Amino acid sequence: MSGLWSAAGPAQQGWLWGAAALLALGTLLGAWRWAGPRRRRRRLQRVGTVLRLFVYPVKSCRGVSVRRAQVTPMGLRSGELRDRFWLVIREDGHMVTARQEPRLVLISATCENGDLVLEAGDMEKISVPVKLSKKNPVRNCRVFGQDIQGRDCGDEVAQWLTTFLNSEPCRLVHFEPSMVPRKSKDTITLFRNTDEVAYPDCSPVLIISEASMDDLNTRLEKKAKIQNFRPNIFVTDCSAFEEDTWEDILIGDVEMKGTVCCGRCILTTVNPDTGVIDRKEPLETLKSYRLCDPSEKHIYKTSPLFGKYFAVDKTGTIQVGDPVYKMVWE
Repeated sequence: MSGLWSAAGPAQQGWLWGAAALLALGTLLGAWRWAGPRRRRRRLQRVGTVLRLFVYPVKSCRGVSVRRAQVTPMGLRSGELRDRFWLVIREDGHMVTARQEPRLVLISATCENGDLVLEAGDMEKISVPVKLSKKNPVRNCRVFGQDIQGRDCGDEVAQWLTTFLNSEPCRLVHFEPSMVPRKSKDTITLFRNTDEVAYPDCSPVLIISEASMDDLNTRLEKKAKIQNFRPNIFVTDCSAFEEDTWEDILIGDVEMKGTVCCGRCILTTVNPDTGVIDRKEPLETLKSYRLCDPSEKHIYKTSPLFGKYFAVDKTGTIQVGDPVYKMVWE
């Protein structure tokens, strides 16, 4: 090139300098592409199949089994029914659950023609509009020590609940889209700041496997039902407690992130068919083999673990029969 360079005039020398610079730059870019960070690829590994889906419109009341559901950032939705968007409260605003009033589990909630319909035992069924009048007062409520609002559903349904539960006065409230949700991380710090709920304990989605239920029932004298544990997604075709290990999962077009296992309480000892609280089983048996690792006691304390909580990363629709995939990043 030295001969070519000496023979060239000033204009040609400038052109040669530019060509050499471009060649060097191309070489550097090629080397950076080769050695630089590569984009991670997602591999899907099938780990199960959706067996059943449940929406629990009123907290602690009977769940509705559905074939198909939308998964929103705040949990499952089927038509007008949204997961735990209604709440029973005392007149002072404190939540009432089956821990205090076990007969709540005997109340079924469905939706007909834009109304929430409640039925229980020999009570005459009662309807409440899903979209309430703005004249109904907004009440300040307390759920696990956190403040949240709900619009009062009226005196008639309040009396209906109080009569059926044979309890001190209760009221029913509804969470509306304009209201401020609770932060999941205010209950369990491992959730992200973006994870939010209305009246669930702390998480938009709870998943349990059929194999975990079967494993527990081999240890019980009287078998438990899935209704004792109130999951949103009941999964088959996996091993017992395999759901504990799932982190990023895909069902249908929905992406979810596993956060923490579900620490269990006395609500699991309420018989879903009779509304009688036992306070012992299946909780005592779970405590015999499902306590957390000592390093996680600051999270779960003495609660046994059964099921896993998931937050929603990408919304969409899921249905019974959908494969469950674990997303593995490579």
